[in-house]
Amino acid sequence: EFRRVLFRSSSREQLRELVANSPVQRVYVVAWRDRDDPEAGGSELHADEVLRRWAAAGLDITLRTSGIEGGARRIDRHGYHVRREHGRYRIFFQVLRERRKVRREADAVVEIWNGMPFWSPLWFRGPRSVWLHHVHGEMWQMTLPGLLGRIGWAIESRLAPRFYQRSNITTLSLSSREEIADRLGLEADVVSPGISDFYCPGPTRESTPLVVAVGRLVPVKRFDALMRAFMEVRRDIPSARLVIAGEGYLRDELENLRRELGGEEAISLPGRVSDEELRSLYQRAWVTSSASLREGWGMSLTEAAACGCPVVATNIAGHRDAVRQGQSGVLCTLEELPHQLHRVLADDTLRHELSAGSLALAHELTWDNTALRLYEKLLGR
Repeated sequence: EFRRVLFRSSSREQLRELVANSPVQRVYVVAWRDRDDPEAGGSELHADEVLRRWAAAGLDITLRTSGIEGGARRIDRHGYHVRREHGRYRIFFQVLRERRKVRREADAVVEIWNGMPFWSPLWFRGPRSVWLHHVHGEMWQMTLPGLLGRIGWAIESRLAPRFYQRSNITTLSLSSREEIADRLGLEADVVSPGISDFYCPGPTRESTPLVVAVGRLVPVKRFDALMRAFMEVRRDIPSARLVIAGEGYLRDELENLRRELGGEEAISLPGRVSDEELRSLYQRAWVTSSASLREGWGMSLTEAAACGCPVVATNIAGHRDAVRQGQSGVLCTLEELPHQLHRVLADDTLRHELSAGSLALAHELTWDNTALRLYEKLLGR
């Protein structure tokens, strides 16, 4: 732990020195959603963790996102400015309309490419970085079935890459970099996310088996499959419980499935929880799990790891970098998920070994280093 604190302090001071001697002082960041959005996920958390550290180092930062129903259009958070205006789809057109203003007021631009790009290569010529966490691929048909989904995937996979060939792109993991190269034909550098010191082991685990899953209630997360897998496990471990923390437009569908499975007492859907509640869940859980189809990293898995909670998750790009197979958790196919969940819940020795491996992995990841490396990438280093 002392080495981690020393490394974090060193990265923080390096970032401050780099900012103080850099011509890039005003950074404009474009993203689909803000962290306060009800459907915010790992991408929005990642942005907040990095931007608050950039602001603390002396940068003047504006984050431009779509609006939030009932939310303020302009706020200051953790030292940086947030503009939240226009709807989910209009935001992409509005950013293009604001391009001249951005050129006048910003030294550099960060584009967070989340499925649909903002086309920053067409409207900004200065230092520019693109954060592309993962390829969306099949997610298009999950979210927009039919023609619209096919158009979205065509834009992401065929049209947009032609304009981003010379862009400075970063992603979260080696497996995501390989997927970006294979499916989009683009080169990306890897800058792994960190873990906040806020996440740490708690005093005790639950007395009965508790499985925790975290994420937006959207198709790509496949919480329906996780619920079915969990109910199979519960046949042999009737005291087990599952908590799925998160909010999204599939809530009604998942609540209906919970009733169909007879899981009203076993499965909880508390919605979006506070940071303190989330940390408590990780600390009390025996296992955290994800059945997701696609992830850039799997941030909830490494947050849980920092709390000493092992993982059982699908073997996909992103998860393979956030989990050390057989050391901090178990990666498997969706079909194997019930068996692997049962195995880890039922084997105290295995679970304790995975818990120790989780803590070892978590101690290597710091947000200060992530912020430093992403600023270096923005400067083209």
